[in-house]
Amino acid sequence: MRQRFFATCGRGIEPILAQELIGIGVKAVRPGRGGVEFEGDLELLYRANLSLRTAIRVLRPVLQATVRSPDELYDAVRSVDWSRYLTPDHTIAVDCNVRDSALTHSKYAALKTKDAICDQFVDRFGRRPNVDVIDPMIPLNLHIYRNEAILSLDSSGPSLHKRGYRPVLTKAPLNEALAAALILSTGWRGNCPFIDPMCGSGTLPIEAAWIALNRPPGLTRRRFGFQGWLDHDIQLWTRIRDEARTAMHKHPPTLFAGSDIRPDVVEQAQRNAKAAGVGHVIQFSVMDIKDFCPPPGPSGVLFCNPPYGARLGKAKEDLPELYRRLGDALRRCSGWTAWLFVGNSTLLRHLRLQPTSETPFFNGKIHCKLIRFDIR
Repeated sequence: MRQRFFATCGRGIEPILAQELIGIGVKAVRPGRGGVEFEGDLELLYRANLSLRTAIRVLRPVLQATVRSPDELYDAVRSVDWSRYLTPDHTIAVDCNVRDSALTHSKYAALKTKDAICDQFVDRFGRRPNVDVIDPMIPLNLHIYRNEAILSLDSSGPSLHKRGYRPVLTKAPLNEALAAALILSTGWRGNCPFIDPMCGSGTLPIEAAWIALNRPPGLTRRRFGFQGWLDHDIQLWTRIRDEARTAMHKHPPTLFAGSDIRPDVVEQAQRNAKAAGVGHVIQFSVMDIKDFCPPPGPSGVLFCNPPYGARLGKAKEDLPELYRRLGDALRRCSGWTAWLFVGNSTLLRHLRLQPTSETPFFNGKIHCKLIRFDIR
């Protein structure tokens, strides 16, 4: 049976996510604010959670209503027949975000939603579901924007950007879903070498290796939200997961490498790559950017997210010199294509290179750009 779903993503990533959905077999997509609406059956829902690299979560809306007060929200939620979706033996949790609405407190809106569901079960069955905010069997998502409430079953559970390979976060980490979106936006799919000379925790080369190896980001995920649903099809889910494993490439198609000036950061990147199953694929090394040179062999893609002072608190007087050294390193990469994800455009002049293109992105609330340089 076909149903309506909504895959959420970071701001500005909607077109990339739409192409991902088309790639897994979705016939029609409707990009919107903060995500992409699509239709499909359980199989497409499972494939979306398993395979989408740029999505945050995949939602199945069960209620859409105009609400201007907590009581109106309570009545709207209670109008749904919740026995279609859960039982008193399930645990639930409501994740809520509110914006430009008469309801101003997200926690209170979540509480009223929970109360409406539980009160319905008490009246009908004499028992109610319990709340488990850590690991609920049925996670719910409530979004209220300008008094329009959409309540959904969350088929993903924990955010899909949490791949599981990065247990310890270094300062100013690049979100995994954003990293994948940046790489996918370039058109690179593993056809040439990929190097990050400022690799930090290794997110960019790890995500690139997964793309090139056709490894779904959700393959080793412990649990998805849909696994607690009443209509969960275990046999279908097992078949889809097994097919994904079979479709993975066994050998890396090209060179993957990352380097950083700090030994402890490189060690963490190596641990993350090992946890991601690509420790044998990516070559990591400790190196100052001023000493970087491209490896011998075919030219490829150099991709990095240099610091721009917004999060690391790096001394501003140090950044121009860092970008000058980065520019010198890029000029040694003749024939390569360089992609820099930057959040401070004023620093770009210190590269002393002419960009080929600029694409706007967001890193959280920070306005950023993905800059392309064709090195000649």
